[in-house]
Formats: sequence, C-alpha cells, structure tokens
Amino acid sequence: MNNIIKNIKAFAFILVLILLDQLTKIWAAKELIESKKSIIEGVLELTYTENRGAAFGILQNGTVFFIIVSLIILAAMVFLYIKTPAERRYKAFRIILLFITAGALGNLIDRILRGYVVDFIYVKIIDFPVFNLADIYITCATIALIIYIIFFTKEDFFSFLSSSKRDKD
Repeated sequence: MNNIIKNIKAFAFILVLILLDQLTKIWAAKELIESKKSIIEGVLELTYTENRGAAFGILQNGTVFFIIVSLIILAAMVFLYIKTPAERRYKAFRIILLFITAGALGNLIDRILRGYVVDFIYVKIIDFPVFNLADIYITCATIALIIYIIFFTKEDFFSFLSSSKRDKD
C-alpha cells in the first residue's frame, strides 16, 4: 500500500510539472507571439519561438524522429523508476527521474499536438538558444544526475538493475 501511495505522489508531481510547462507555453503563445517582453533589460527576455528541432534547434523538422526518441526515453525512465528500490538512499535518484520524465512528456505533448515545441525563455546576455520549462527540467535533472552519480553513489548503487527475483529468494 505504501508503494502505491508513493507512485500516486510521483504521478501527481509529474502532472504538476507538466501542467506548469503547458500553461506557460499557452501563455507564451498568446502573449508573446506579437512582441517580446524584457524581464531584465539586456539579460533576460521572454520571446515566442516554434522549435521544430531538438535542443538548440538542431535537426530541424525531425518531429517523428523526436517523438520516437522521446518515447524510448520515457520507457527507460519508467523502467528505471519501477526498478529503483523505494529505499531512502534512492530518493534523490527517483526525483531526478521524475523531472526528466516530466520534461520529456512536456515537450512530447507539444510535438504531438502542435508539431513543434514552444520555447519562450531567452538569455540575451549570452545569446543562449530560446528554451522552456520542460527543457529546464531535463537539463537541470541531467546535470543533477551526473553530479549525483559521480559524487554520491557507491559502487553497488545500480545493482538493483541486475538483480532478479531468483536472487531475492
């Protein structure tokens, strides 16, 4: 029962993150399509962009390819989340997986419904490519995952992936 509650909480967490992502994209499509808004003059702007590629606009017009890749990533995240023990030492790892899942789903929804991803956050001071909340979820979670694996995991951390039901009996 406890595991069911944790899974419901995880699902709700993902839904909240996706809702935030989608609502900000809807807002951007409505409010920013005609003009951009400066948040910090010369540093940060909100500007509407339709990204038909991947990160930084690479591989333009590869919607079907990106949908397939997103589905594979989502399957991997779900597999890892289900296989990851509910022990306390895996809590941060599980949260990281939830952020990556929410980000992948947020952009996947755009690709399926619109045929492109709505981006709207522009860091003008460094001329960084325009991005969205889902991109932030994925990027920050991936960086956190790398740091977590390098500095906080022990050698046996991923042993749960190789253990089978027979090993536990």
